[in-house]
Amino acid sequence: AALFQHPLYRPALPPLADGDLLFNVNSDIRFNPRAAEQPDWQNEDHEEFLPTGETSVDSYPNWLKFHIGINRYELYSRHNPAIEALLQDLVSQKITSVAMKSGGTQLKLIMTFQNYGQALFKPMKQTREQETPPDFFYFSDYERHNAEIAAFHLDRQILDFRRVPPVAGRLVNMTREIRDVTRDKKLWRTFFISPANNICFYGECSYYCSTEHALCGKPDQIEGSLAAFLPDLSLAKRKTWRNPWRRSYHKRKKAEWEVDPDYCEEVKQTPPYDSGTRILDIMDMTVFDFLMGNMDRHHYETFEKFGNETFIIHLDNGRGFGKYSHDELSILVPLNQCCRIRKSTYLRLQLLAKEEYKLSLLMKESLLKDKIAPVLYQPHLEAMDRRLRIVLKAVSDCIEK
Repeated sequence: AALFQHPLYRPALPPLADGDLLFNVNSDIRFNPRAAEQPDWQNEDHEEFLPTGETSVDSYPNWLKFHIGINRYELYSRHNPAIEALLQDLVSQKITSVAMKSGGTQLKLIMTFQNYGQALFKPMKQTREQETPPDFFYFSDYERHNAEIAAFHLDRQILDFRRVPPVAGRLVNMTREIRDVTRDKKLWRTFFISPANNICFYGECSYYCSTEHALCGKPDQIEGSLAAFLPDLSLAKRKTWRNPWRRSYHKRKKAEWEVDPDYCEEVKQTPPYDSGTRILDIMDMTVFDFLMGNMDRHHYETFEKFGNETFIIHLDNGRGFGKYSHDELSILVPLNQCCRIRKSTYLRLQLLAKEEYKLSLLMKESLLKDKIAPVLYQPHLEAMDRRLRIVLKAVSDCIEK
């Protein structure tokens, strides 16, 4: 609460014009639940109609309120009550259907709720205190459900970016809430009972989908993260960009940025990095990833409607928080090479290094709100304080240079 009272956490957005909103609710027929002809829409009995005959936004489900709140500068405002309500929905709404998400290296499930909202479920694959084995390459590392939850809290509450879609932890009953409601035959066929009498399943994917890597309940409860879906691509196209500092994803080859110390000069002359704020957005993402230890940022996305003048959506953070005993300095290369950082980000980082706003304590407090708390193992929280000092040192080295 004290942090949010600080002037650095109370910046005003520029005034929003029509073109700055992802959707124009009044003129967009797709947002009228009646037009969508969903007879069992959640609030059908007491649906409010405005004098114009349009539906009041108040009667929309929380996932839709989240979608219509998206603008050029952020996925949601700091004080949008729909976000807290949506987090509550993610852990309490009845799951009506489950399907495997296609693509990707590891098993993820798409869960649909009673109010037609959808979320991406990442099941628990390792315990909080297990570290990524030292011989694992970043691209074959497990995706961690708790990293997704922690990334959302870091992005929203601590760094004040608001670029990660809402994520909450949930305990799911594998029999009742996955097996019995899925129409996905391929998924259904992978359920079995283990020698310890636990319900298990493994699904289909290119990594870690086999009997040896099965996900087992105790006996049928499994923990996971649920990330709220962004608007459907047919309604809001997103552009996918290759991260200029992406890794080679090869066991022996190096990427260009690893061998050319002047690589940033090249990037700064290439659109969209040659104007606007995109390079600063990359630096925000770099700091965000370094604090989590996430090396897996090969692409990023933006909403097409806003062109180049908009934020980067911080999607897919499951490979963060894998090692607390190691700081992956190569993640900071963009900052070291470009020596650029947003002033507001830098001032916030300095604030979080102070004893009264200590990063690890703020994270711990924020994460206590989640249903599956404690979300992070204590050494991961302490590692964030250590990494924060490394970021601040990198910036002061830049200033000196």
